[in-house]
Amino acid sequence: MKKPLLLILSLLCFKGFAQQQFVVGTGKSQNTKLLDGRLLVMLSTNEKREPRFEITDALNTQIVFGKDVENWATDQPQVLNNANSTGYPLAQLKDVPAGEYYVQVLLHKYETFHRKDGHTVKLPMDRGEGQQWNLAPGNLYSKPVKVRIDPKLKNIIKLSLDLEIPPVEEPKDTKYIKHIKIQSKLLTEFWGRPMFLGAHILLPEGFDENPKVKYPLAIFHGHFPSDLEGFRTVPPDTGLPNNYNARFKIYGYEKIVQQEAHDFYKQWTGPDFPRVIAIEIQHPCPFYDDSYAVNSANIGPYGDAITYELIPEIEKRFRGIGEGWARFTYGGSTGGWEALAVQVFYPDQYNGSYAACPDPVDFRAFTTVNIYEDKNAYWYESQFKKLQRPGHRDYLGQVSASVAEMNQRELALGTKTRSGQQFDIWEAVYSPVGKDGYPERIWDKQTGVINKKVAEYWKENYDLAYILKRDWAKNGEKWKGRIHIYCGDMDNYYLNNAVYLAEDMLKTLSNPAYDGVVDYGDRAEHCWNGDHTQPNYISRLRYHQMFIKKWVEDLKKTAPAHADLKSWRY
Repeated sequence: MKKPLLLILSLLCFKGFAQQQFVVGTGKSQNTKLLDGRLLVMLSTNEKREPRFEITDALNTQIVFGKDVENWATDQPQVLNNANSTGYPLAQLKDVPAGEYYVQVLLHKYETFHRKDGHTVKLPMDRGEGQQWNLAPGNLYSKPVKVRIDPKLKNIIKLSLDLEIPPVEEPKDTKYIKHIKIQSKLLTEFWGRPMFLGAHILLPEGFDENPKVKYPLAIFHGHFPSDLEGFRTVPPDTGLPNNYNARFKIYGYEKIVQQEAHDFYKQWTGPDFPRVIAIEIQHPCPFYDDSYAVNSANIGPYGDAITYELIPEIEKRFRGIGEGWARFTYGGSTGGWEALAVQVFYPDQYNGSYAACPDPVDFRAFTTVNIYEDKNAYWYESQFKKLQRPGHRDYLGQVSASVAEMNQRELALGTKTRSGQQFDIWEAVYSPVGKDGYPERIWDKQTGVINKKVAEYWKENYDLAYILKRDWAKNGEKWKGRIHIYCGDMDNYYLNNAVYLAEDMLKTLSNPAYDGVVDYGDRAEHCWNGDHTQPNYISRLRYHQMFIKKWVEDLKKTAPAHADLKSWRY
């Protein structure tokens, strides 16, 4: 961001005016429209980046205040002040220390959905960016300007939404990578408007030269991919800067990423790599950058849509075998949970799941909260102490955010589970529909008090460890040998705690034994995926080459007698 001139934007002092406030208008092109959305005002002391990119859970986060706007006639300005806004990490505008700040305003637009369940809701639709409020095409925003904030002054600061985020360019097909997008009948019916699913498809070497061969399907779950990740046909760019990566504490990580992607290309096209079709799916929903790949009361039948609409269409167009034994799932974090969840909920449609650093698979350890026994998600129970539950740590256990703070950021970004962030999407997927049409809260977003009725709903429908145990007698033969879980024992979000509980449960199963894998990385942070030979910053880039090879080896035990295991191994 270029350093702007020091502008004191209409700091108009009025006698008797009770508080400092922001008055937000729009450009002339918007004056005929009624707008819905979340109006966000951001304050930052960092002159090098726009404030909209500086709102995080990290210690160096900057400040945001949010307010819902509905049916905004844009010729009338909106006022955001201490009384009508929610802030993070400072709760109220009056708490902002006096000083000079770069200020930016953004409107995250909502649209109206008339759902099949009879509810009308207003939510942000994905517009090709993967549900990122600060990047969503069509969102209105302003250039950052420098102002002086002083809670002691009675000021009006005028801002204008003069800019609009442009559309996202669609990725282009190449020899190896193809793209598909289909309109889902199931999701369109649920949401009352056209809804689409997509995928990036990596074709095996020799695909065109072997037109009669049908291939297994490797399904990678993860956050919204703009294109197929980690595959590069050319060597790394020679002019890459040797920048420092604070997360991994190394220089030149961008070059490492490109080199790993090029190495994978050479493996993929080499003589010994299994010939499968690998796909990364796109399934953003109005609540998040993906749907969690399961059916949900609030989000709709994404599990069925992906399993029975998208995947068969991919197999039809690109010569997939098209049988459950010839599909497997893998992924990390959100994708790790999804990889295990679809194996649990669709045991006949998938033949193996490899879940790395999965989101909580046992809700007795929902990060650092036991939603069944704890009374409050934010505070440990104590007669005299006041201690917050940690939400994020590094590999040495140093805490940088609490569960309460992470939820406070979400509430500032969006009410009614509409922040597009982590705790809100869990709530949107797992909760029943509330009376107002939005997800029922698992806990009060401001106080942390847990709703035990909602917790029981979560348990019966989405607690994977509980469901595996409950339904083992019914589906154990279909799940045996198909569950593989990997997690660092210093996962940044404490996800290993749920894995410990799930492992203890899996070990008790019998007739049959679960016959799977649970493995931990020593002092490994989030995204560790089972490779003890490499640092996390390398192994996290090798999901395809690691798990495709693992699955092909495991297939010797799990494939049915009629399975063709040879024609695609040319």
